[in-house]
Amino acid sequence: MSGYDKDSGGGSAGPDGPVPTRAPEHAPPPIGIAGLKLGHQIAAACALAVIAVAACAHVAMLFFHVAPSNTATKQHGDVIDEWIYPEFEQNWKLFAPNPLQQNVGVQARAELDTAQGTVRTTDWYDLSAQDGARIDGNPLPSHTQQNELRRAWDFYVGSHDNKNRPIGLRGQLSENYVRRIAYMRLDRESPGGEGDEIVRIQVRSRTTNVRPPKWSEEKVSTKPVYRQLPWWTVTPDDLPLTGGAAGDDAADGGRAGAKGAGR
Repeated sequence: MSGYDKDSGGGSAGPDGPVPTRAPEHAPPPIGIAGLKLGHQIAAACALAVIAVAACAHVAMLFFHVAPSNTATKQHGDVIDEWIYPEFEQNWKLFAPNPLQQNVGVQARAELDTAQGTVRTTDWYDLSAQDGARIDGNPLPSHTQQNELRRAWDFYVGSHDNKNRPIGLRGQLSENYVRRIAYMRLDRESPGGEGDEIVRIQVRSRTTNVRPPKWSEEKVSTKPVYRQLPWWTVTPDDLPLTGGAAGDDAADGGRAGAKGAGR
């Protein structure tokens, strides 16, 4: 009988002598960062640490941006704003005690100098409803359709008092912004006939309360409330720019006409 047994690990006996057992398999090579050289492992660990710190700082900045006013935002508000604006601006109203429960629509109308030499005032155009119609059913609405008019009106309201008097240096800027948006929207609608010119525009908001749910006993008025702004005269600076020499000539002619008809 051979000196090798089946449990000795040395092999088994054969007719020509002991047969050696199969050599153990090698462990698989490490993968991921562990498979890199030491210097590369250190560099990768440092990069991951930087990304983790940046992610935590970003989350903290967003939290303080949407949080109510506190000691941190009062002392470091400028730093937070520099980090957030304009790429990461949020308007979730996450901590608002009274969320917005109103529908606000922006409307505009125009005063035309007609080709016959008369003056005509158009009906009101609901600009907010037009944006809503473009967004409804659109899986990828543009940022302009969603936010341009809405944010412009918020900008105006935030920089004016209840009597439409500007507050601070941003008041006039917000007026010009709203006026030019309204003018371009009305101009695209072509409210007049051939040869008619828009010389003045007027903007107003229509605010209605959202109806409470059927199970609520809350009573609110659904009567719309209007905030009507004074007429604005269209100036050459309000006219959109056009490309090309012919477009420049047409724009110059339109500016001259608007300037002569402006009141």
